[in-house]
Amino acid sequence: MLILSRKADEGIVIGENIHIKVISIDRGSVKLGFDAPPHTLILRSELKEAITSENKKASNDIAKDALTSIGKAIKH
Repeated sequence: MLILSRKADEGIVIGENIHIKVISIDRGSVKLGFDAPPHTLILRSELKEAITSENKKASNDIAKDALTSIGKAIKH
């Protein structure tokens, strides 16, 4: 993990086309601005974790439903 210190109005560049700028720092909160191509997905980490968790849950539910359906079909 790379750790950088930045002040307000300073930024970093990732690759050729992703720019991150510190917009403000206030009472322990940092506001960041992102400039990236439209196809670049930018998510808060907690949102990414929630999506991953929901996808796993949905996948497990579908698998259980599929097994139940297969089991019923085999009995007949």
